[in-house]
Amino acid sequence: MVVEVNTRPDPLPVSVVIVNYNAGQILAECIQSALPQAIEVLVVDNASSDFSLDLCTQRFREEPKLRIIRNAANLGFAAACNIGAAQATAPYLLFLNPDCVLRGDSLPRLVQVLETNPSAGMIGGLLINQDGTEQAGGRRAIPTPWRSFVRAFGLYRFERYWPRLFFDFHLHKQVLPGDLLEVEAISGALMLVRQKAIEDVGPWDEGYFLHCEDLDWCMRFRKKGWKILFVPDAPVVHYKGTCSRSRPIFVEWHKHKGMMRFYRKFFRHEYPGVVMWLVAMGIWLRFGAMTAIYSARRAGRLLGLGRE
Repeated sequence: MVVEVNTRPDPLPVSVVIVNYNAGQILAECIQSALPQAIEVLVVDNASSDFSLDLCTQRFREEPKLRIIRNAANLGFAAACNIGAAQATAPYLLFLNPDCVLRGDSLPRLVQVLETNPSAGMIGGLLINQDGTEQAGGRRAIPTPWRSFVRAFGLYRFERYWPRLFFDFHLHKQVLPGDLLEVEAISGALMLVRQKAIEDVGPWDEGYFLHCEDLDWCMRFRKKGWKILFVPDAPVVHYKGTCSRSRPIFVEWHKHKGMMRFYRKFFRHEYPGVVMWLVAMGIWLRFGAMTAIYSARRAGRLLGLGRE
């Protein structure tokens, strides 16, 4: 893998926080892409059992800007982010997934946008696949109960006629904007955040273990009056799912549990009880369907191995 690096003589005023859990070799590539650009890189490891940390300690043995924080147990993504943020020293924090690789020009662009937009609390770049196509999540609308209902039943097809009523929150399906775009949410895989904004809004909600904590933080930032910006000319390659492939049902459980917490926290007083009950039913029906799919795939693989 060829990683473009920042050629600026001085590092950017950024502390990079990477939460690792069994990311494998891609963690070292992520660190390598961030080290030349930032003041420091903090890897918070959630009790990984693979070789990812061993590889990093060998590869970056003499690197003073790299700090590895080892948790004795898997504390979840939000808690690990808070641990890293508490030890960060720069005015800007980049929360970066270990399966993301920065280009040499992307972080300088993100910093430039944050420095020239004082009302912005956090900004995100263009998350792309290896083939250069845009991923979901880099620019997002909040999936309110109504929007989720519209999406689940395919009513977003009527958006062309009634865009406000049948709005599709999957913004990556829209044409890529040519300039900065204010959005309701960005992905926790790539968040450049202002320290002053964190002091105002508060840390990540550790009631989430995995998934939806980024939506929660975005909601709280906007409630405090901080803008969230999407920067289309700051691409970052995201090897999505690297840390979750080995335990898909575990990940789905916490994802759906996070959805429940998110909806109860922000919408239970805005929607009738019957709507929230339908939302909960939809969430757990979806979890049941996903569990069945993963179980069937695993059984198929085992049968295939048995025939061999």
